[in-house]
Parts: sequence; C-alpha cells; structure tokens
Amino acid sequence: MTLRVVFDVSTVVSALLFQDGRLAWLRRHWRDGSCTPLLSRTTTAELVRVLNYPKFRLSQADRHELLGEYLPFCETVMVNGQCLLKRRDANDQVFLDLAEIGRADVLVSGDNDLLDLSGKAPFVIENPETYRQRLSSRD
Repeated sequence: MTLRVVFDVSTVVSALLFQDGRLAWLRRHWRDGSCTPLLSRTTTAELVRVLNYPKFRLSQADRHELLGEYLPFCETVMVNGQCLLKRRDANDQVFLDLAEIGRADVLVSGDNDLLDLSGKAPFVIENPETYRQRLSSRD
C-alpha cells in the first residue's frame, strides 16, 4: 500500500539539500513509489520560497533541479476546507489542512507544535525518525 504523506517544508528541504544527511532516505522513499507526497498551492509556494533563501546559495538551475527531484512524485490537492484542529501559526495550519483534506495517512514534521497534536488528528503525526522506524517494522 502506498502511503499518502504530507511532509513539512523543512523535512523536504533537508532531504533535498543534504544528499548524505539523515533525511536523504526520503528521496528514495518517494521516488520508488512507497509514498505519495501531498502538496497544495500554499505548501508548494512555501517550498519554493525556502529554496530561495540566500543561505542555501542555490542558483535558479539548482532550485529547478531540486524541485524536479520532488514535484513529479507528488499529488496536488485542492485545499478547500480546514482541519478541525487549529494552530495559531498559519504556517503549521496549512499542513494540517492539507493532511485532512488530502486524506493523508501521515504528516511528517520536526515541528514540536505539530508533533504535540499526535493522537488528536484523523491521521498520524510523527517526526521523520519515528516514521522511518514504523516503515521498517512493516517490512
């Protein structure tokens, strides 16, 4: 079964930028079809915005190449509603809304505000390492 997953932007950026980093395995995970990452217009715009940060020193070609490593494997969801769980931070709320409207199996994030909602949503919320461990136990 292919999992429907919402990855927060920091998780995706870490997986894309640090090819030998602790989240590099996610590239293989979405590339081999083990999951379908879900995106919305808002989360895609946030990803593009973050990849433009000067600290990353990415050229336009670099950004396009990185996006090409992720976007083709994603499903775009029209978010036309809201999750019943509410966050003060709109940057967090967009991921909850996407996960609920997109019928995600899991939202993967390192954000403590989102992780605090674990067990309160109709989808699993967990950090990348817990997600990886759960996947390993399924194999």
